[in-house]
Amino acid sequence: MPKPFDLLIFDWDGTLMDSTGTIARSIQRAFADVGLPEPTDTQARFVIGYGLTEAMAYLAPGADEVTIGRVVEAYRHYYLAQDQSLVLYDGVREWLPRLRDAGYPLAVATGKSRVGLDRVLAHTGLGELFEVTRTADEAFSKPHPAMLEYILDYMDVTPDRALMVGDTTHDLQLAINAGTRSAAMTYGAHPLADMLPLAPLAHFDAFPALARWLLEA
Repeated sequence: MPKPFDLLIFDWDGTLMDSTGTIARSIQRAFADVGLPEPTDTQARFVIGYGLTEAMAYLAPGADEVTIGRVVEAYRHYYLAQDQSLVLYDGVREWLPRLRDAGYPLAVATGKSRVGLDRVLAHTGLGELFEVTRTADEAFSKPHPAMLEYILDYMDVTPDRALMVGDTTHDLQLAINAGTRSAAMTYGAHPLADMLPLAPLAHFDAFPALARWLLEA
């Protein structure tokens, strides 16, 4: 049977890696260090998926560029102290290779920086699985479509033949803006109730469920 998609594009944090709690706490501690009002957990989780500077500026709309830069550096300090202890979600390590071996080309579109993504790809050993990756410092921040447009062009895949898999409204809006379909993972940064209005093709509460759905399609 022909596959329903010619390309699977994954978000990273909150979709493949269990990092959203660490990101949110690092944001909160960074704001406290700089003397800005500390975002709530919900507020901190909302900006996961944005580029780092865009995320901090969103949470502190009245802050100047120098202050945002201080928050960014403080965040990096707290996050990098825990970076090596973060783990993939259950099933990711086992099922991603199965999807690749079944004929699905894989890609990553993430709010991480290139340095951050390359570091975690090396740490997890998953880098060889992906045909192409794109980060927030190489394109406009989600949900601007540029990140996906680059990946689609690189892979010579039309938008209707690609599936964007993510855990936030930013990922699903990115898919809409780029003309691709989307699937929502419900264990990450944003609640399912917020993602459903963006009409994901399907939603899953575990990575193996997504993989089985794709392999059985």
